[in-house]
Amino acid sequence: MVSLNRVGKVYRRGTSEVPALIEVDLQVEQGEFVVVRGPSGSGKTTLLLTIGGMLHVSSGTVSVNGEDIYRLREWQRARFRADNIGFVFQLFHLVPYLTVMENVLLPAGVGTGRGSRDAARQLLERLRLLQRADHKPAELSTGESQPTAIARALFNKPRIVLADEPTGNLDPGNAAEVIEYLAEYHRGGGTVIVVTHGTFVDRYADCIIHLHEGRIVNIEKAQ
Repeated sequence: MVSLNRVGKVYRRGTSEVPALIEVDLQVEQGEFVVVRGPSGSGKTTLLLTIGGMLHVSSGTVSVNGEDIYRLREWQRARFRADNIGFVFQLFHLVPYLTVMENVLLPAGVGTGRGSRDAARQLLERLRLLQRADHKPAELSTGESQPTAIARALFNKPRIVLADEPTGNLDPGNAAEVIEYLAEYHRGGGTVIVVTHGTFVDRYADCIIHLHEGRIVNIEKAQ
């Protein structure tokens, strides 16, 4: 499903080079729930963005669902992301001038029909957000914003969901609910990769990847 072969990523700041990932090899199978953990600056977010086709690697290859994504043209990679990958971020990244319903429908593109709207309504109802469908992001609590972002990520039924600290701004109750939504998607056969500092996600994980200074130093498999 996801295959990284000797992946490196170097950030250039002026005349300096800062390695963020160093010869990372990783295999994630379809239907796995993977947790990525490490100290700040260890490369967790960089790893997630390279898997998601949003950050060009400096070396190595990244394949998702058999596609070498950095050999695609930019527009092809954007289409591939839309069809195969859902993103959930700590800061939500909802479009402020769109309603909750419109944010959820974004992955479907323009000209969405009644069938898409009905599917979005069902998803919002499942996440207990239907009553907020016509509200803008500024009118939502943080406990409502992240489930909205998850609904958007799941709307196209992607093969893989990448979540970067999805519970970082949430209280424990809302955090547990968000992880349960991701776990439900996983139980339905989806692949989940979550970057997190917390340990309460571990009970859902098939494996836990530990990063340190851009390298994978350990992979724990579920017992």
